[in-house]
Amino acid sequence: MSRVRKGKMTKDNYDKTLSLLTGVLDYEKFKSVDLAIETVVENVKLKQQIFAELEQHCPSHCILATNTSTIDLDLIGEKTNSQDRIVGTHFFAPAHIMPLLEIVRTPRASLQAVVTMLDVGKKIKKTPIVVGNCTGFAVNRMFFPYTQAALLLVDHGMDVDKIDQACIEFGMPIGPFRMTDLVGFDVALATGMQYLENFPERVYKSMLIPLMTEDKRTGEASQKGFYKYEGKRKASPDPEITSYVEESRRISGATPDPELLKIDNSAIAEMVFFPVINEACRVLGEGIAFKASDLDIASIFGMGFPPYRGGIMHWADSIGARRICTMLSEWEMEYGQFFKPCSHLLERAAEGLPLVRTMFVHTAVW
Repeated sequence: MSRVRKGKMTKDNYDKTLSLLTGVLDYEKFKSVDLAIETVVENVKLKQQIFAELEQHCPSHCILATNTSTIDLDLIGEKTNSQDRIVGTHFFAPAHIMPLLEIVRTPRASLQAVVTMLDVGKKIKKTPIVVGNCTGFAVNRMFFPYTQAALLLVDHGMDVDKIDQACIEFGMPIGPFRMTDLVGFDVALATGMQYLENFPERVYKSMLIPLMTEDKRTGEASQKGFYKYEGKRKASPDPEITSYVEESRRISGATPDPELLKIDNSAIAEMVFFPVINEACRVLGEGIAFKASDLDIASIFGMGFPPYRGGIMHWADSIGARRICTMLSEWEMEYGQFFKPCSHLLERAAEGLPLVRTMFVHTAVW
């Protein structure tokens, strides 16, 4: 109805669209479906159970898709014999605003399944990219350091609101903490555990979100998160989070860094986004993303990266791999291995080569 109220859809079209939906309480009507998309919470066992049931009740040609944002598809489908028709279809929140559709293909997924999902993306007016399979896939994996870098800065003395404002000034629609409040702490914790299990050596282990969750501060839905909320999503700074920040610092052993507090908003944005570039280089180096331009498109359409900067990789090349490596190495010495430059980025920097023009040869048959 919000689209009707905003004049983006007529009431007749709304009623017609709604009439096409049918609610069911069992799998009886799944015998004739061509596409089944699962959208439950990030719980591996629950997703495995659902896919085993879908395989049993859906026709053999039905594509089985999951809207997981982080969980490896091989893990989700390991209790089925249908890996050839299992794909990821990751819509980005809020789905009615973000135009990206990330289609995840495992080595065992059929070409037909991918082509069908590309057609679905076109019909629902999304911009699709096809990526490989791993924890977080291309986009969420690339951006998981975004919030983690912000949490590290808070543990070392910086204010939540200052970091968010620096990211907004950089061109993001909202900052990392406001974004975490929007998606909810339950999602943040679930995805964080996936990254911790799969990439433990480069996850910054902040206790701030777990501590707040214990006191039922779970984001915008609970009216309290990193901000407090009144009315229509109006966020305002909340001095109550100071006690959680102090406890998080105590547990992590971090102390406020006076020099860090002197840096300007431009430098804050670099400390938040250079780790994103670093992870994007890993995604490219591993062949999870097939070309740098896919990550540029994904960063803009999926994560709200400012379009006028050309996308995350284009922006990286405007700075230069050498400078990015130099800064990451300095921060690694000061704040730990979270900032350690990856081998792909180090190689490009050493050779003086740009990141965007990287070409890869793949053995997969398309």
